[in-house]
Amino acid sequence: QVQLVESGGGLVQPGGSLRLSCAASGSIVSVLRMGWYRQAPEKQRELVAAITSGGRTDYTDSVKGRFTISRDNAQNTVYLQMDSLKPEDTAVYYCNANVDMYIYWGQGTQVTVSS
Repeated sequence: QVQLVESGGGLVQPGGSLRLSCAASGSIVSVLRMGWYRQAPEKQRELVAAITSGGRTDYTDSVKGRFTISRDNAQNTVYLQMDSLKPEDTAVYYCNANVDMYIYWGQGTQVTVSS
């Protein structure tokens, strides 16, 4: 069984920063693509950023230049550094990982950007 455990959400003022972490644990041979999705109230879940095991990254347009995804392959951990946060970034953020060709999701962490 594989688990994804997220941390780092919270309340931040506009213009502030947060760093999300997601660690995969359990019976793992290889972790391929890892990513972060988010879902705001009454909206569909959307991809925020993703990173392959080789380090290739992909971002949704609205976060380019503000968010940075990275990973530690030795620790099976993915990070999302979020800078210059805006109220429209408010959502539940979910970690996603392709582990041994199966897709797993984290439990979600709330990010609220408000003054």
